[in-house]
Amino acid sequence: MDAGANLYTLDPPSEGKGQGAPSTAYYEHIRKINDVFYDQIKMSDQKAAYIFTFMFAFLVSSEEGRSVFTWSRYTEGEMLPVILSAALALASMFSLVCAILVVLPRKSATSTTLFWGAWSVHRDSFSKAADHGDVSYLFRQYFENADALSAIACSKYHFVNLAFRGLLVTVLAFVGLLAVT
Repeated sequence: MDAGANLYTLDPPSEGKGQGAPSTAYYEHIRKINDVFYDQIKMSDQKAAYIFTFMFAFLVSSEEGRSVFTWSRYTEGEMLPVILSAALALASMFSLVCAILVVLPRKSATSTTLFWGAWSVHRDSFSKAADHGDVSYLFRQYFENADALSAIACSKYHFVNLAFRGLLVTVLAFVGLLAVT
């Protein structure tokens, strides 16, 4: 039998409990995985906040940044500054939207007792497991929660990556505008 497939039906984690039982090391490792994934989700939110703050401050404080959103910039300008202005406007808006998409609440297809929003759904199963001393229930909850956190982190980092790319285009377009005007 595949050891990975057996993780969902294991006895409570303890050292030396018998063949197939997860050791304390595996139990601690899955808890650490949950902690790391949770920290990575927090870091993605922080990165998005930095990008959003930078972009917003740039657009508010920079005359050049604000001017790319005026119609006259495109009707009265030369071709290269118009192209760079459009790139700056589109890239900055793209970065802002992606940064917002990072911090929007995320849900996973599955939930566990570790998510406060699903507590009412899992309360009874948790209570039954506690009544029967089923510590393997806790291992399964951590395991399923790691899957959910991983999916959320992947989604968030996808948008962080896009926001950074938009920020890079914004900076390059801004430098280009400064060079040609």
